[in-house]
Amino acid sequence: MVDFKLNDVLRLRKPHPCGGYEWTVYRLGADIGIICNTCKHRLLIPRSDIEKRIKTFVSRGE
Repeated sequence: MVDFKLNDVLRLRKPHPCGGYEWTVYRLGADIGIICNTCKHRLLIPRSDIEKRIKTFVSRGE
């Protein structure tokens, strides 16, 4: 199980349609809320799905 924190910047395996790979965590829980750093689109993704999609942490939150 991956330990997510608020304001973590994640790099996902596949790009968003806008071309951005980096996302910022804004909500924690059973679903993880992330914001695309390129176009500011917001998504809620189940924790199990985001653990599969994550490639690396660009920076860690508080």
